[in-house]
Amino acid sequence: MRLLLTAGILLAAVAAVAAGRTTRRAVALEPVLDMYSKPTREADVVSQARYAQTVEVLEEQGEFWRVKTPDEYPGWVEARCVRVLGESEQYPSQGEVATVEALAAHIYRENSVTRHRPLLTVPFETRLEVVEQPVAEESRWIAVRLPDDRKGWIQRGDVALETRVLAVHDLIELARRFVGRPYTWGGTTSFGYDCSGFTQMLCRRGGRDIPRDSSKQAVWEGMLEVRREELRAGDLLYFGPTLARVNHTGFYIGNGEFIHSTTDSRPAVQVSRLDDEPWTRLLVACRRWTKP
Repeated sequence: MRLLLTAGILLAAVAAVAAGRTTRRAVALEPVLDMYSKPTREADVVSQARYAQTVEVLEEQGEFWRVKTPDEYPGWVEARCVRVLGESEQYPSQGEVATVEALAAHIYRENSVTRHRPLLTVPFETRLEVVEQPVAEESRWIAVRLPDDRKGWIQRGDVALETRVLAVHDLIELARRFVGRPYTWGGTTSFGYDCSGFTQMLCRRGGRDIPRDSSKQAVWEGMLEVRREELRAGDLLYFGPTLARVNHTGFYIGNGEFIHSTTDSRPAVQVSRLDDEPWTRLLVACRRWTKP
């Protein structure tokens, strides 16, 4: 009896270890994958995953799966819009990766912009697996393997084969490229950011991963509290009725100005003055995420 019990415990332990190794992962197949608060398209969008991004599958419910993005944010997505990865499979797999630096980039079925319409259009920061780099007259094109295993071609001018951590002055230049892009609730891509999705992206390009939501960013212990009179370019601004009810954020660019994705006046990424209403009245916190 004791032997049987011991064997049962060992089998259970092995199963538990095996289960721990086999966390289900999937890769997004839509240029922008909306994540809903509930398993229905009628629910509100809480965040997004971008094309080719890997997510962790937490739960399945019919045509919807609950997933978690790399920033630990959960939400429900349509199962048809992702592909499950094998236990040891990665996308992109090890090798050269092309990262989209254009605000939007077309991927074609062949190395021509005239023969067929694009297979799809993907947003800034999309990471693609490089499989071929032609030379000579076709050097403007790069062949990539898409996450659904199709082959595609993207123009070299739309991507970078090496990315670097950006200094604050470079981040400000980058941020200005998005001026006029539409505000999108729950948005995390260049097709439309919400306020915290925009600041999160800028910090990520500056080498820091910060929380997804503005309310959590404002109280995150990974940032330093600064006073308004101590502000310097690159600091983050948080707005709301109180610190406990933060509902907006922006990226300070110096000279009393900040850049943010907002619905104020016009729903777009725009530059505003901190001394203007309603911002001067609603500012409740300033945070420094960069090293001194």
